[in-house]
Amino acid sequence: MPALHRPTLRRVAHRIADEDASRPLWRHPATIAAAALALTLGAVPLLPDGGHDDDRGEIAPTAETTGTPRAAGRGELTTAMRAEIDRVLAAGADLDRAEGRTALARASVRCATFEGQRYCLGFGWTNQSEEALAARLEARPTAGTTERTGDLDADGLLARAQGRTSTARTEAERAELTMAARSVGKVWMLRHEIQGVPLPDGFAERHPEVTSGVDARGGFGESYPERSKILSSKVAQAQNTTYWCGPATMQAIGWGSQGKRKNQSYWARRLGTTSAGTAITDMVRVVNNKTDYDEDTYAGPYVVLDISDFTFKQWYRLMMRHIHDYQAPVVLHPQLLKQYYPYLDDDASGHFQVGRGYDQNPGGNPQLGWFEPWDQSRFDPSEPAIGRVQWRNAYRSFRANLDHFQHNVGV
Repeated sequence: MPALHRPTLRRVAHRIADEDASRPLWRHPATIAAAALALTLGAVPLLPDGGHDDDRGEIAPTAETTGTPRAAGRGELTTAMRAEIDRVLAAGADLDRAEGRTALARASVRCATFEGQRYCLGFGWTNQSEEALAARLEARPTAGTTERTGDLDADGLLARAQGRTSTARTEAERAELTMAARSVGKVWMLRHEIQGVPLPDGFAERHPEVTSGVDARGGFGESYPERSKILSSKVAQAQNTTYWCGPATMQAIGWGSQGKRKNQSYWARRLGTTSAGTAITDMVRVVNNKTDYDEDTYAGPYVVLDISDFTFKQWYRLMMRHIHDYQAPVVLHPQLLKQYYPYLDDDASGHFQVGRGYDQNPGGNPQLGWFEPWDQSRFDPSEPAIGRVQWRNAYRSFRANLDHFQHNVGV
C-alpha cells in the first residue's frame, strides 16, 4: 500500500474519530463504567511526595522549554558515526566469550556516542553509564510477578543476546545503531525543548533536517489545549496471546497510520516476537519501517528514550508534545503493577500500551489516555475484564514507567 500523505491520514482520522470527540472526555456514556470506578478510586490516597514526585501540579511553561516545536527528519550518517558504529560492533565479540550472568550483562550493554548523546544497545538514548545499565540487566526479574504480558524482560534480552549467531547479531545491531545515529538531531531537540539542555555550537548547520520540519501546532504548558487525543477507539484490540502486548500495540499504531487493519500475527512476525516477548527497540524499528508516523510531518523517526532523569512535568510535556504537536502515538513501556493500574487482578510484567491522549484536568490530577491491550479475563474468565480505552492518573503511569527496569518509551 503506498504511503498516505498527512492530509489523507487526517481525513481518515476525522472520519473514524471517536464518537465522543465533541464531548468532554468524562461525559460520554461509553465511559460510565470507568467513571464509576473513578469514584471508587477517588478514595485512594495519592502516592506520597518525594524525589520525582514533587512536581505533579499544574503543567506550566518554563523559559527553558518555550519555543517553536518542530519534528525532525532523518539526518546524514557521517564518517565519524560509521566509525563509532564499527567500534561498538567489534566489541560484540565479548558476547561469544561471556560466561555467567554478570559477564553476559556487561558484554550485552555497549554504547555509542553520537555528537555528545549516548545510545546503548537495547536501552536506547540514555544518560546512564554502561555499568548502571548492565546492573539493571544483571538483576533478575522480580520473582513476585505472576502475569507475563509480552515485554522482553532482562532474562529474555540476555537469552537473545547469547542465542544469536555473530552474523545475525552484527546485522541487527548495525541496523539499530544506524537508525539511532540518523535520529540524533531529534534527540538533541527533545532534550533541549523538554529538559532545557542547550544545543551544541553549530547544531543548526549540521542538522537541517530538524529546522526544516512542519509548522508549529502547539507549544508547551499553558499553550496546549486542556485536552487532546488521537486515534479511533476502533483500532484498540485486546492481545490474542498472553505474550502479544507488542503485536497488539503495533496493530493499533499501524491501523491508525494506514487506515487498514492487519492482524496481530502480521505484526508479531515483523517484530520478531517470541514466547519470551517483544523488545522496545523492535517496537520502534517497526514503527519507523511500517508506518507513516516516522515522517517529519508527524513525529520524525521514533527513538527509544530513557526517561529515568525526567521529572513528571517533563515526562508529561513529552506526552503532550507527541500527541498534540506530532499527532502521533507514544509506545508506552510500563511495569504493569496493581498499585498503578487498579483494573489489574494481579501484578504483571513489563508491558506495552498505546499512548493517545491527555487531559490536563485543571484543579485535579493530570490524566493520560491510552489503549490497553491486556485483558486478563481472556485467559482466565474468573478475573475481571479490562477495557481497551483508559483515561487515568498520568502520574501513576509515569511511576509505572520508572518502575520498569529499562525506564524508557518509544517517541
